[in-house]
Amino acid sequence: MSSNRRIVVTAVRTMELREDPIPAPAPGEVRVRSTLIGVCGSDTHAFHGRHPFIPIPYMPGHEATGVVEELGEGVTSVAVGDRIVVEPTLPCWECKPCRSGAENLCENLQFFGCGYPEGGMADQFVIRADRLHVIPDDISDLNAALIEPLSTPVHAARIAGSLQGRAVAVLGAGTIGLLMLAVARWYGASKVVVTDPLPAKRAAAMRLGADAAVDAMAADVTAQVRAALGESADVVFDCVAVRSTTLAAIGMALKGGTVVIVGVPAADFELPIRIMQDQQIRVQGSATYVPQDFASAIEMIQSGAVRAEDFITGQFPLQQAEQAFEASMSGDHIKVLIHP
Repeated sequence: MSSNRRIVVTAVRTMELREDPIPAPAPGEVRVRSTLIGVCGSDTHAFHGRHPFIPIPYMPGHEATGVVEELGEGVTSVAVGDRIVVEPTLPCWECKPCRSGAENLCENLQFFGCGYPEGGMADQFVIRADRLHVIPDDISDLNAALIEPLSTPVHAARIAGSLQGRAVAVLGAGTIGLLMLAVARWYGASKVVVTDPLPAKRAAAMRLGADAAVDAMAADVTAQVRAALGESADVVFDCVAVRSTTLAAIGMALKGGTVVIVGVPAADFELPIRIMQDQQIRVQGSATYVPQDFASAIEMIQSGAVRAEDFITGQFPLQQAEQAFEASMSGDHIKVLIHP
């Protein structure tokens, strides 16, 4: 291969397949041959100009798995031929959050595939070697494609506190919401109720172990969730993060519950701060992940708690990336992958 194909989002709702020279790794970097790249909600939101932190133009592809092809100078943590999954956060390692082990909150954070000069939606890409996790031999490529997206709800659950024996609501049954359901079950939630406006998504939630699935558009969605749980929610994971879902989440968590904002809000909105204070509601943001979340995600996949056949519903070649984005946004799929 003498050239490298990559997807570039050049304008709102416009992408192109470019051919560039094969990239060479700088010191501390590796060159990776892509095997599978997930299409994330962040990708589709950015494609439509609705992501608050991803400017256009950009090179998508942060959910990247592949095989190490070339090592830059000084790299010893991986070897040529290793199958890897990318942890796309690119911390500085020098600021206060980085020094305290919270590199996902780096004050100078860059993000591979999200406004960074490189993305994984390409035949090959280069990335810092310290952002790679070697895929265990007992995890297939398809299952490995779920490690990065699964790490997001793993992180959200970890910072929410113990879920053992607790009543949990998950708002949104897209990829992250359904993975959040699996994580809540993994960590011992007593009941999990999921909401979504689409019947097919609610049906998927029931197949994957929800105790109930409620229409998110119902006027009494909060009451329905509380009734299905048999009590208030101890923890609500808002995987949508629009005004209606966050307000509903606060109502489900009354009194003394926790609302974790997992979805990326497209815009700011007001919250009922008086109720939150008076009824002691904790609202917790959840930002991406750290290495221990990847380790837990790998453990879940190795155990069979999360399986590719339950989540991956569409695959497209690189030259059909736009069709892959359309499929991901259609509501007909759970997880869509692109394979170069």
